[in-house]
Parts: sequence; structure tokens; C-alpha cells
Amino acid sequence: MKASGIICEYNPFHKGHKHQIDVIKSKSENPIVAIMSGNFTQRGDIAVIDKFKRTEIALDNGIDLVIELPTVYAVSSAKNFAKAGVKIAQALGVTENLCFSAEEKNTDLLFDIANAFDREDFNSKVKEFMDKGDYYPIAVQKAVEVTVSKDAADTVTKANNILSVEYLKALKNTDIKPMIIERIGVGHDCGECSGDITSASNIRKMINEKSGEIFEYMPTCNRELFENPANLDNLEKIILYKLRTMSREDIEKLPDVNEGLENRIYASVKNSTTLQELINNIKTKRYTMARIRRIIICALLGITKDMQSIDVPYIRVLGFDKKGGELLKQAKLPLITNVSDGYRNLDENAKKIFDVDLLASDLYSLGTDNILPCSKDFTTGIIKRH
Repeated sequence: MKASGIICEYNPFHKGHKHQIDVIKSKSENPIVAIMSGNFTQRGDIAVIDKFKRTEIALDNGIDLVIELPTVYAVSSAKNFAKAGVKIAQALGVTENLCFSAEEKNTDLLFDIANAFDREDFNSKVKEFMDKGDYYPIAVQKAVEVTVSKDAADTVTKANNILSVEYLKALKNTDIKPMIIERIGVGHDCGECSGDITSASNIRKMINEKSGEIFEYMPTCNRELFENPANLDNLEKIILYKLRTMSREDIEKLPDVNEGLENRIYASVKNSTTLQELINNIKTKRYTMARIRRIIICALLGITKDMQSIDVPYIRVLGFDKKGGELLKQAKLPLITNVSDGYRNLDENAKKIFDVDLLASDLYSLGTDNILPCSKDFTTGIIKRH
């Protein structure tokens, strides 16, 4: 049996995601695997509802198997996020294609950009622009314009296109084929609505502000799953406490901290009294807001550069239906279906990665509007649909 894979966050699941699944099903009879971020996300935020609730919604809307993308890789750059997701897709041993959405209709342009990263002239241009003071995304955009085309440079300004390029790069030297689907409706992080389609960020905003009828933008789901959402502001004091206890050397070990950024973060922590003030004090034109937020989340969870250099060491199963369960038989990495038993069988590096997942769940329980008990990874079993 072969499968189609999606690397996703479903934060939360909306009608654009359902459209993507329906398109995949129209093109293939393969069951679909979702490799999904856990309780913290790539933009450096807490998920609005937890990974178990999002698994339920995914299974009820056409996904056959949900695997957790470990937090260490989920809260990382687009490159590491894509690389880890592809690693899991490949390790399942059944993934035929990886499906992802892009704003760019000319998919050849995405391949051209991905291939540019293998070229010496492109990489020398990136270095040249960074040496002149540009931060990495801007340096890449300028290098693409010089070595590929102006149209290509415009393409890498959009979030889904950037991730698409990283997926294409990660898929090289694998036997997994890309399936690129045009994104419908509004753009990533857009605050507008197009009919019954709006962005996940806009739905999160409506949830946190308790405004708007969010369910008109989502497929049918259990409304009770959204009764106790999470918000990063609920962890504000914990985050500030954690950062205030860290030395410059501790901060320097965090992913994406280089070029003396640890000094700026260390000084900003001492003078900031709110989370947003801290982010604003660290922010410069060289560092994106998402990068700063990811650094802060990594500090909270104890994620280091060394951890992100470890290859994905296991496959954590969150849920499946009958077809999805069959897909697990050819897995080439240790499977974690029972947390207690699975953890005992991991090596030391794998335990470091899994410990972060466990901590992420326990801190998540403090980030919900109404605080919950911890240890949910141990008390929640695999979600099954038949």
C-alpha cells in the first residue's frame, strides 16, 4: 500500500485544508498521512487547540494517519521544518508523494528556485548580500532575482511558496514525488475572508478575541473542541521568568542565535516587562518576527542548536483509521504508539527530542484559558476511527 503525505499544522483546520485533501483524493486513491506539528508551531506560537483535538478533526475530514512532527523540528526554520517532515514521510516506507499548496501557479518557477540552491553563483550571492547587512530571507530573495529572475524573486516573498521551495529541496535524493496544489482563497496570515475561506491566522484571531462565527470557515467538527483554547499570552510570565534565568552562554546555544544576537536578547530580557515588549526590543530589520518568536519558544522549551542537528529519531503516532493503521507496518524508524513503552526503548538522543515533546504538552496545559492537568501524553491514547 502506498500513501500521500502532507506536512501541516492545522492550527486550526479550515476549509482550505479540506479542499487540499479533496484535491488529493481526486488525483489518487492513496490513504493520506498528515505529519503535523504538536503543541507549538513553526511561526513561534502555541497551537490554538492541542495536538489531540487537531488529530480528531483531521481524521474526521479525510486524513487516515496523523504523525507528530516533533517539537524540536516544528519550532524551527522553514528549511529544518521541511527537512524533518520529509524525513518522517520517507521513514514510513510507503509515501509515494508529498502534497503541498503554493500561491505560485507556475510550478516550474518553484523548481527553478529550489535548484538554484545547488548553484555556486547563487550561494555566493546570498553570502554577499548577508555580508552587506541583509538578513537571510532578504539575501535569498535578492540572490534569486540576480541568478533566476524577477518573477522568481517575487515568488519567494510568500509564505507557502517559501515552504514549497524547502519541500522541493528536501525531496531531492528521495523517491517521493511532489504534488503541488494551488492555494485557494486568501493568503497566509491574511485578515480577510473570501466567501467561506479565511486564513488560519484570522481564525485564531477570532478565537482569541472571542469574535466572529469561526465555524462558518471550518468543515463540520465538534465545537466543544474549541471551548478552552490556548494563547501564548497565558504563558507570558513563565517565558519572562525562563529567559531571566538564562545566561548569555545559555542564549547563545539556542537555534537561530548568532552574530552576537545573544547580547541583544540578554539585554532586552532585563528591560522588558511584557512578551510583546520583549519581541519589539529584540527586533531589528535583520531578524524576522517569526525568527525571534521561535527563539523565545526554544528558550522556553530548552531546545538547542545541538538538538536540531539530530536526525528525526522516531515516529510518534497520534491517530489513524483502518487504512492508516496499515501504513505503519513498513516504518523504518522506532514507532511510538504507547508513550511509556515507546520512551523506554529510545536511545539517549531520541529521548532528548521526546522529552521536549513531553514538556511542550505540560506547558501547553498552562497556556489554555483554563489551566489543565499535565501529563496528557501519558493519559491520552491513540485516536482511532473505523
